Amino acid sequence: MTYGIKHIVAKSVVMLAKGLLIPAMVLGLSMASVQARELPDFTRIVDENSPAVVNISTSQKVQKRGLSKNPHGKGLEGMPEDFLRRFFDDKEGDRGEENDMPEDLDEKSLGSGFIVSSDGYVLTNHHVIKGADEIVVRLSDRRELVAKLIGTDNRSDVAVLKIEADNLPVAKIGRSRELQVGEWVLAIGSPFDFDHTVTAGIVSALGRNLPSENYVPFIQTDVAINPGNSGGPLFNLDGEVVGINAQIYSRTGGYMGLSFAIPIDLAMDVVDQLKSRGHVTRGWLGVLVQDVTRDLAESFGMKKPGGAAAARVMPDSPAQRAGFEVGDVIVEFDGKEVTKSSSLPPLVGVTPIGKEVTVKVIRQGKPKILKVSIGELPAEEEPKVSSASTAPEGEIEKRLGVAVVELSQRQRAELDNGGKGGVVVQRIKEGPAQKAGVRSGDILLSLNGATLENVAQFKRLVAELPTGKAIPLLVQRRGDPIWMALKIPPDSKK
Repeated sequence: MTYGIKHIVAKSVVMLAKGLLIPAMVLGLSMASVQARELPDFTRIVDENSPAVVNISTSQKVQKRGLSKNPHGKGLEGMPEDFLRRFFDDKEGDRGEENDMPEDLDEKSLGSGFIVSSDGYVLTNHHVIKGADEIVVRLSDRRELVAKLIGTDNRSDVAVLKIEADNLPVAKIGRSRELQVGEWVLAIGSPFDFDHTVTAGIVSALGRNLPSENYVPFIQTDVAINPGNSGGPLFNLDGEVVGINAQIYSRTGGYMGLSFAIPIDLAMDVVDQLKSRGHVTRGWLGVLVQDVTRDLAESFGMKKPGGAAAARVMPDSPAQRAGFEVGDVIVEFDGKEVTKSSSLPPLVGVTPIGKEVTVKVIRQGKPKILKVSIGELPAEEEPKVSSASTAPEGEIEKRLGVAVVELSQRQRAELDNGGKGGVVVQRIKEGPAQKAGVRSGDILLSLNGATLENVAQFKRLVAELPTGKAIPLLVQRRGDPIWMALKIPPDSKK
């Protein structure tokens, strides 16, 4: 900025000597002054809100063999190392050689939180206090109070604590739905146990749906967030809490410019439910969905990709009772457009249980309207993993490049598809199936709209497939159904 003003002044002096206009210099200085005035002053927000921000430490008795690695030193389970990380600070860090450690010890961790009522209710993240034997809240006046866990919700990563104190400073709760991309925001927390650290940035995006969190439309920011910030508040320029800092995208475990916060509107609804009944209820439709790619859109008879493709309709679910079918592409839910699969769960989750809503789907290329009464989301269950097949070696089907065999009795029992069958991919070589993403061990459930029953039927259907056209293929992999677009080259022989 200094160089720019000096340059304008020097150039204007030359222009003045030549008898040219001066207003250029005045305009340049004026623009610089306007830019300076537009930069926010965070001092008032920090001064007024820091007292309501707390440091949270937890301790947990662990056995030597059960010690966890530093939680911000690796990615989430099942995710690449450079993916999203929930973050809080593990104070034990380097524990030395295993043989030097006692059989039982206290594992300590740190996070952040903020006070939401003067009588001692504190908000933080579920993962900060998960499994803790003792939770200690340190206030801005250095008092340390043992907290009681009122309730916690893993799906939204929100937890409510209670400390015994009166007349506490309270953070003002704002409205995350009024946030705009580009708006200034500020975080206060305890990264690496540095209490009341302040960082600022802007809202980078809204409604981010992350693979690990289906029911939270995250606020994405470029606010510097690090281990220990987890559970701390995100403020707008009015000094109102608009989010709870919860995750980062990182290859190292530290800040890389991508931070994610839970919208305070969603968090406060969770808080109200936890305080009133100790658990959280959410709406449930009963479909497993995935994104629609360009090739899948072609195979479903759609003009362009979009919506959420139903890969499975759960038995005895609201969706099944309403007439949903596997292969339906949900493009609108209760009057709201569904642009991708990750945008559907948050819409369903906040819908009141028992409410009848209208859902628009694309079925075999044509729009269809369904009415469904929303149910209550059941408790989380571990996915079923199909057993390996012990059938004799199958013959490679040349058009697709796969060898398939019949399902075992155990696999049929685990499928949960009403006994409709399927075939198992035993071997695969280079060809259309491999290019589509099929792997050895996948169970093929449906091909070109027809439910697969056995190997003989599969071979008949393959022989009749058209060439040069995307064809929908439904497979099951490690308990989860996936749609794929299969395309046989035009020169392929039957």
